[in-house]
Amino acid sequence: MKKLKEYFENAKGSGVLATADSSGKVDAAVYSRPHFLEEDTLAFIMRDRLTHHNLQSNPYATFLFMEDGMGYNGKRLFLKKIREEQNPELIRKIKRRNFTDDNEEPRFLVYFAIDRELPLVGTPA
Repeated sequence: MKKLKEYFENAKGSGVLATADSSGKVDAAVYSRPHFLEEDTLAFIMRDRLTHHNLQSNPYATFLFMEDGMGYNGKRLFLKKIREEQNPELIRKIKRRNFTDDNEEPRFLVYFAIDRELPLVGTPA
């Protein structure tokens, strides 16, 4: 996990978090790099929108991260939600961007276990 934490601390690029509701209807949303707050878990800051709603009935998600630059370098992480919390102080402390509407909409810190890690393209031999 340490390698993955270091990777995301240094990598620049774009990410997409894909979820599905209990009936299998899929959603995909742009998300920034994950936060690594505990050993063997990662977390995303979420607003109470479709991605967060889907995770209430289906804990599985996939995060696709594509590095900036030429080629198709990056990671695919297959995730399972393990818990969430509303902790505005912690969220304010770890967020990477400043939002002007911090107090308008609740945010959740959603924690995931990593079930599987694959490269962006192809599979390991």
